[in-house]
Amino acid sequence: MIRRMQESRSSASAAAPRTGACLFDAVLQPHTSLGRQGFLLLMSAVCAACFVGGAVFLVAGAWPVTGFFGLDAALIYVAFRANYRWARTRETLRLTEDALVVERVDPAGKVERWRFQPGWLRIDAPNGGSLVLSSHGRRLTIGAFLTPDERTDLARALKEALARCRLPVHLR
Repeated sequence: MIRRMQESRSSASAAAPRTGACLFDAVLQPHTSLGRQGFLLLMSAVCAACFVGGAVFLVAGAWPVTGFFGLDAALIYVAFRANYRWARTRETLRLTEDALVVERVDPAGKVERWRFQPGWLRIDAPNGGSLVLSSHGRRLTIGAFLTPDERTDLARALKEALARCRLPVHLR
C-alpha cells in the first residue's frame, strides 16, 4: 500500500519551491486485509470449530485427535501474529532538491537510512519487477512487498518528481 503524504507540483506560474522543499513524500507499507476486530472474530470461529471437533473425537474415544485440533488453532494464531509483525515494516521516500532519503523501519523498529543525490539517481522498474534505486555504484531495492502495479505506479510518480527536481528553478 502506498500512502502519498505530500506531493507538491509546481508550475512555471507558481512560486518556485525553496531549497530543501519536499517534492515527493510517500510511505510504503505492506497490505493487511484483516483488521483487529476481524482477527478476533476469525480466531473465535476457528477456536469454536476446533473445540467442537475435538469434543466430537473425544466422545468417540479418539482422544489423541483432540490435541491436533488445539495445535491447528495455535498454528493459525501464530501465523497471523507473524503476518501482523511483518506488516509493521515501513519505507518512507522523501525527495527534496538536495537528496532522496529512503528510510526503512523493520518489524523490530530498527531504522536504516539511505541518501541519494537526485542528479545522479537512476530508477529501474522493468515491467513491474523489483524497484531499484541506483547511484554511484550503490543499489537499493524498495517496495518489495508492493504488487507489480503498485511498483509501476510508484516508479512513474518518483520519476516524474525526479524530473521536476532536475529542472532549473525558474522552470518548475
